[in-house]
Amino acid sequence: MKLNFKKNRTLYKKAKKIIPGGNMFLSKRPEFFLPNAWPPYFKKAKGCLIWDIDGNKYTDMNLMGAGTNILGYANNKVDTAVTKVIRDGSMSSLNAPEEVSLAEYLIDIHPWAKMVKFARTGGEANAIAIRIARAASNRDKVAFCGYHGWHDWYLATNLQTNKNLNKHLMPSLGIKGVPKNLQDTIYPFKYNNFEELEKLVNHKKIGVICMEVVRNEEPKNNFLKKVRNLATKKGIVLIFDECTSGFRSNFGGIHKLYNIKPDIALFGKALGNGYPITAIIGTEEVMKNAIGSFISSTFWSERVGPTAALTTLNEMKKIKSWDKITNNGKKLIKSWKNLSQKYNLNLTIQGLPALCSFTFTSKNSNKYRNLITQEMLKKGFLASTVVYSSICHSDSILKRYLYELEIIFKIIEKCENGEKIDKYLKYPQSYSAFERLN
Repeated sequence: MKLNFKKNRTLYKKAKKIIPGGNMFLSKRPEFFLPNAWPPYFKKAKGCLIWDIDGNKYTDMNLMGAGTNILGYANNKVDTAVTKVIRDGSMSSLNAPEEVSLAEYLIDIHPWAKMVKFARTGGEANAIAIRIARAASNRDKVAFCGYHGWHDWYLATNLQTNKNLNKHLMPSLGIKGVPKNLQDTIYPFKYNNFEELEKLVNHKKIGVICMEVVRNEEPKNNFLKKVRNLATKKGIVLIFDECTSGFRSNFGGIHKLYNIKPDIALFGKALGNGYPITAIIGTEEVMKNAIGSFISSTFWSERVGPTAALTTLNEMKKIKSWDKITNNGKKLIKSWKNLSQKYNLNLTIQGLPALCSFTFTSKNSNKYRNLITQEMLKKGFLASTVVYSSICHSDSILKRYLYELEIIFKIIEKCENGEKIDKYLKYPQSYSAFERLN
């Protein structure tokens, strides 16, 4: 496949001059994937196919909208429902009744919850949850594990040391503009390290624990149960951030599979199948504290997001989308393992099956990732070492992807045995640290 990037390169060059950083979402910057070759802009997306502004067509075996499109891009049923409410008016001086229906639906899925607030982004949802949790506990300090957005409350942990977020997001994350007096308000702990969390709780007057239920590894030694018991014992509000994990392994929050109930749970990404909507659900005892704090935003009241979410939930439930994408992930993981054994390559495989990833245990790990992206682009795939699965990833697509991937693994085996990887690379290396992007 001969690729033409003329329009993409021209537009991105212009964007870098007039948009700080070049775009709005860090994870979509082409420098993360393959500088000068990864297409920054799309014209059309359908199913798991993307057409860029130069007319190149790709199968998305990568992020699927950063995990927003379990049902595939431009799902007909979701788009039809959204189009109808747009024709009737997506915004007015009155409230959208769909937000009540969506709140009832989410409570029905999670009976432990009794009240719901909505926003439009994951960062907003986290900020809302932290505000409510601090109000409920009457304590400011937060212990966290995982990724929770860009707001001051979260980035403040890097005021203590710029390495605090290295294992939760990416190295050397920038914190310019974050108030320095927030320095001693938030503390990280490692997943599955209960002793580290317990020490923070006993010495830092923690009022809130905010964590992802599962990200790259499964809970061990009753970790989640211990966290729940500790929070209950100490009067701490427990937040499960399921903006990423929700609706990928089951219908609802993945915490249901572990039978651990938080005080607040957050959902986003897949909830609206590409339309902006996030949800903050929680117990009445905790959520009623939102009334005493000013939490409000104009566009949280539009009706497209809730409409998309209602239709998305109905469709996911009808087709059991979580089974499909989990099975896809299991097939990929099995195939990655088989390829690594066949070509004597050391891989570390992580994540839920529905959003799995692998890394090479090698000094050339990043170069190998770049090689995969470079060669897969030639074959019409958007690919790296991460796959967010959708129901549109058919067996034939997976088979074609794995066929092309095996060819690249053969080259990587040669490089591990002494051949120079640089002779295969046609573009600059991708970036892996925040400061290199700016």
